[in-house]
Amino acid sequence: MVGSGNPEAGSLVSAYRSVVPAGARKSIVRKVPAPLRSAVKSSFGSVDAIRSATVVWAMGGRRNAPRHSVAATRRVVRVKGRHMHALVVDGATAWAARARNLHILVAALEAGGVDYFCVRGATKDLPTVAVPADQREAAEEMLQIAFDQTPGYVGAATASESGMRPGDSAKSWRQLRKHDALRLAWYVTDPTEELSFGADQGCDLEFWKEHGGLLEAPRPNRVVTEVPVDAPRYTVPQALFALIPGAYTTGSARTVAEFTQPLAEDHLFPIDVVYTWVDDSDPQWSAERDAYRSGRPDSPARTLHAQAANDSRFTSRDELRYSLRSLHQYAPWVRTIYLVTAGQVPSWLDTDAPGIKVVDHREIFSDPTALPTFNSHAIESQLHHIEGLSEHFLYLNDDVFLGRPVGADRFFHTNGLTKFFQSKALIPSGPVATEDLPVNAAGKNSRALIERSFGTRIAQKMKHTPHALRRSILADIELVYSAEHHRTQHSRFRSPEDVPIASSLHHYYGFHTGRTTTGNLRYQYIDLAADQARRRLDNLLAHRNFDTFCLNDTVEHPDPEAQERMVRNFLDTYFPVPSRFERADWDGRRAVHRPERPEKAELRQ
Repeated sequence: MVGSGNPEAGSLVSAYRSVVPAGARKSIVRKVPAPLRSAVKSSFGSVDAIRSATVVWAMGGRRNAPRHSVAATRRVVRVKGRHMHALVVDGATAWAARARNLHILVAALEAGGVDYFCVRGATKDLPTVAVPADQREAAEEMLQIAFDQTPGYVGAATASESGMRPGDSAKSWRQLRKHDALRLAWYVTDPTEELSFGADQGCDLEFWKEHGGLLEAPRPNRVVTEVPVDAPRYTVPQALFALIPGAYTTGSARTVAEFTQPLAEDHLFPIDVVYTWVDDSDPQWSAERDAYRSGRPDSPARTLHAQAANDSRFTSRDELRYSLRSLHQYAPWVRTIYLVTAGQVPSWLDTDAPGIKVVDHREIFSDPTALPTFNSHAIESQLHHIEGLSEHFLYLNDDVFLGRPVGADRFFHTNGLTKFFQSKALIPSGPVATEDLPVNAAGKNSRALIERSFGTRIAQKMKHTPHALRRSILADIELVYSAEHHRTQHSRFRSPEDVPIASSLHHYYGFHTGRTTTGNLRYQYIDLAADQARRRLDNLLAHRNFDTFCLNDTVEHPDPEAQERMVRNFLDTYFPVPSRFERADWDGRRAVHRPERPEKAELRQ
């Protein structure tokens, strides 16, 4: 528990106010006499210190990147139609921009001895700080110092980007006096200027007025709108108020008791991510696939649908690298990422990075004789066998990406129910036929199992989004539908007998047993072989207004090289910031690494 403010810094502010005339904030550092300027800077931090002490170095995408690699340069960037000054920061992310804004705001208030406490604010995704209204003038003056040293913007909390004004201008603060809730943002951009973070990733500042010994909030929040003036202040991690990955830290902040406890709306359970991945450029894997596709003495060839084993199903353009970037950029709440492979490891992947583990098929298949497999349905049937995997997890193919910041609540209710996302596309009627597309045959099989168990008919397919799954539901399916589960596991290529366990049956079985429910998100699917693919990619890039999107290959493109350039240019532009999972010494080659494979797992009971 700490007191409210710093008396030494408070007297420093009083002296500063007596020297600096109102309206002279822009030249504040020059106008303050040298001894006092030195003292102010010592308390709050010099220009260089402000950049180094208050920038959240978690913005660095690569885990081992040196801190001094952050460029202390500014550029004018375009944010929602406005030209704004922004600091160039290597590895800028949405979550780190929010954390940085909170960190600078708290540093300024503490340096000036201004009382404050962090709150769980009215704006769910943004940090919020409360200051007693009688200390507003002191807070404004300290923040003008902060904005003078590190340019940024201030506006009403309800204002759009167009309402943000220069924070180092006394005029801006005077014009905002009628507002008791403000939005502060020190803008950042990555070196490519493809990503810029402004007001949408800002920090709110509220001024709470005193009435009868109580400080009253100027707007509703999710916990309490009145606290005693003399309520004790507690020191807590800043991460409680700004979503920050556990691998990073941004220091501490003050709050009152009511805001130190988790809420019912908080996701208190861990959430992992599972990818299934393959690289067809690996000659050993390709030779093995071709041998089984053509037929071997121990595995006679079967007639396969054209889409069941065509090369486009296995093409890798390093989409996984960019999908991981999307998680790093937009979903810091993920705990551990599991990469399920056929003994392959991308050459660019840093397997020593915290938060990622590579899992071989042999570690999870209950029957090793089903391997090797080239069927995603078979691999998906075994995901719940991953050792250490959390009960709640997201399953992604490497062609699925997050397109903007999303919270865990998009996929999971806080009571543990998972959400699924139905497509407008319908499962065709009738029984399974040999000419059915593999996706349609699988949907029909899922429908038959639900009809058999619950007497209801499912009609809709699922969107190509991250799938929110629970290990316990997948384990139940393995027991309840053991014959169908066994058949799917042993199908080396997509087969008319497959059941889509992770992408369909889990959701509908969970729904009928009270453990899953329907959800909504903004999503786009792009077939990369379609004539309109380039136009749709350009629209995605221009607006960045989808929660998730999928870039899918179903058939081979007539000009694979042109398609490769189109996709690579899009991904490089949409996700320019490396994640911490990428090797800093990667030379750009797309070879795969084959570590020593584990021994075959014993048959699971």
